[in-house]
Amino acid sequence: MLFAINEINKKDNLLPDTELGYVIYDSCFTISKAVEGTLTYLTGQDEAVPNYRCGDGAPLAALVGAGASEIRYQALLSASLPSQVSYSSSCSELESRFQYPTFLRTIPSDEHQSVAMAQLVLRFGWTWVGTIASDDDYGKYGIKRFKEVVEEAGVCISFSETLPKFVAPESIQRIVRTVLDSTAKIVVVFSSDVDLSPLVEVLLQNNVTNRTWIASESWVTSALISKQADVLSTLGGTLGFAIQRADIPGLREHLLSIDPYQDALTEEFWETAFSCTLSYGRALRNARAVREAGNATASRATTNALPDGLCTGKENLEKLNNTYLDVSQLRLTYNVYKAVYAVAYALHHLEHCENGSGPFQDRSCADITKFEPWQLMYYLKNLRFNVPHTGEEIFFNDGEVPGFYEILNWQRDANGGVTYAHVGYYNSTASTTEKLILDNSSIIWHNDVFNNKQPQTEKYARGCIQCEEDYWSNTNHDACVLKTIEFLGFGEPLGITLIAIAVFGALLTMVVGVVFLKHLTTPLVQANDALLSFTLLLALTITFLCSIVFLGEPQRWSCMTSQVALAVGFALCLSSLMAKVAAAASEDSPDTTAIAPAPPPKNDVDPIRPGQQRVIAAVCTLVQVAACTVWLVLLPPHPVKNTAAQNIKIILECDPGNIVFICAVFGYDVLLAVLAFTFGFVARRLEDHFSEGKCITFGMLVFFIVWISFVPAYLSTRGKFMVAVQIFAILASSFGLLACIFLPKCYVLLVKPERNKEELVMPRPKLRDAAAGTGTSASLATVTNGTTMSTVSVSN
Repeated sequence: MLFAINEINKKDNLLPDTELGYVIYDSCFTISKAVEGTLTYLTGQDEAVPNYRCGDGAPLAALVGAGASEIRYQALLSASLPSQVSYSSSCSELESRFQYPTFLRTIPSDEHQSVAMAQLVLRFGWTWVGTIASDDDYGKYGIKRFKEVVEEAGVCISFSETLPKFVAPESIQRIVRTVLDSTAKIVVVFSSDVDLSPLVEVLLQNNVTNRTWIASESWVTSALISKQADVLSTLGGTLGFAIQRADIPGLREHLLSIDPYQDALTEEFWETAFSCTLSYGRALRNARAVREAGNATASRATTNALPDGLCTGKENLEKLNNTYLDVSQLRLTYNVYKAVYAVAYALHHLEHCENGSGPFQDRSCADITKFEPWQLMYYLKNLRFNVPHTGEEIFFNDGEVPGFYEILNWQRDANGGVTYAHVGYYNSTASTTEKLILDNSSIIWHNDVFNNKQPQTEKYARGCIQCEEDYWSNTNHDACVLKTIEFLGFGEPLGITLIAIAVFGALLTMVVGVVFLKHLTTPLVQANDALLSFTLLLALTITFLCSIVFLGEPQRWSCMTSQVALAVGFALCLSSLMAKVAAAASEDSPDTTAIAPAPPPKNDVDPIRPGQQRVIAAVCTLVQVAACTVWLVLLPPHPVKNTAAQNIKIILECDPGNIVFICAVFGYDVLLAVLAFTFGFVARRLEDHFSEGKCITFGMLVFFIVWISFVPAYLSTRGKFMVAVQIFAILASSFGLLACIFLPKCYVLLVKPERNKEELVMPRPKLRDAAAGTGTSASLATVTNGTTMSTVSVSN
């Protein structure tokens, strides 16, 4: 990055009047440090203060990075909308322009890489593979897309393991045992080299061989992996995908010219590489400690010379046996180079915009000394340039670059080390038949899965067999076993509990019926239409008991009985309630209270009589019975085996037969409930001592609350718990109606019998002072059921 910035600053044809600076934050391969660096960048000072910009000096033009694919800090950046060009964040989730409108990248999306890896597996006919992914967005989303593609093509996944982000020996050993126990010889690894390195060490210790590894771009050319001792014994023959590489002239010379005393970014590297320290005080203390221990009789610390262990800054970098000066695999480095140049060219176009022909409002231009991030973003999105030295044309197609990968094969070189042999490539922009190009003759296989460099796919193709219906593969995926059959049985603790609650509700309803029967001749029971009350209690008993039929292994009779009994039971209950409150509402009409010499209006509606109430309830119930009969005759509910909800289980459940019928039947119940609630809401104004209308209104509110809550709860559950939720809703709504409607009456009948009198049961008169201020007197009559109950004289 610094090399590219310095190179740009020296150019006369690119930003000639502007010099680029930089601020670099190290994420240290951890999410927390990446988030900390992001907040510091947004704040503009060392102390990260969210929502504040406290820095001064030249504006930060754009963010180049980050070096990982975590979307968490991308979300932070998208909130403040700085222009961002990433060289390494390849996660496919970052493709969303809605969530990440200012995110661009010079590395292809992992969508292309996942599909490319899947195409490689399919090309060789492998049908039995294992997968390993790092525990981050890069690994999870990458391997997820890979599995989607191969499974759709009929490939079986033997195992799927996740690498821990922090060293966990138990997890690593478990993954190694899984690899050894599996019969799959193809292992696809979607991980960074840092996360994979501990696993490779343990694989080498356990001498895990006879496997072919498929590598993602993040580790296929990693020296951290390939430089491990005898790595080819395990990873020899690896096939992997690598992003495009390039030669960058002058980069090696730039690396050799580094001075650790002038460049703070190289201090830690220098001290580690040469086993010395850049701190004079620390070197002096170390030398003194060595001298006092008697291990340095001729230490330089005894003279005026430099102390032992102090770095001079002139150490020879070329003598280092590491990858610092290796410029043969400049892949990620090349992406960084392209990202810096992309920002530079965008700034160049912004700076050299001519007023009157600019892209912004009134054809204006942006000022390079104080521009907004969205203005630079305009130039980045519309950018097209050729990369210096390579001539590659760069442009962002909706923030993305085409997916082009080299396919590499790990082979042994003359010195026994790893060499990356180019054996093909993948080009996402090519035609379907030319996307994946392979030179099979150049591939050197490492295990006995292949012979004479040609795949013998038959041996492992037969390992992937479709299990028969009702069967599923076992834990090792090497045999078919019967799926677990699931339904809510009578003998389960949950089933026993629901049965007990249902029986208790039915018995409680019967007890209320006995109380009403015992007080049948009392004014309270007579005023509430005893026959409708008993009908309502019968309906509640049916709803309580029908919930039990939902339990047990579904049979044809139980599926038909449970649904129909529930629909008819609720129809009988709700139609009885509707008839009761409809009569009360008619009594509450304006003609119930009249000024005595005024004649009643001609359009008065007579109150609904008890016989009419029963007819209403019977007709409404018969309509539901007729609908259920048609349902049972044409397309009745029946038991089915649901194998789609959960792969490893067979869920026995009832199929409604036809969605139209079940919606019509229970939609009719909803209509009755709405009418009952509406009439009850109107009748609540009746000022009787027992507030019949209010009780029914409140009971219907409980009914609606239960069933409205039932819908999301039912849709979010699976298997036998769906039945449990349905039974719970039936019981809860039945208990709600029983308690709200009959509990107040039972209280009067059993606890307050002195209130069970005719004058207290009938509605109280409403006084309307129609003659106020006239000095006259009038008679006020209250009419109930067409009979004058009392006359009150009102005088002024």
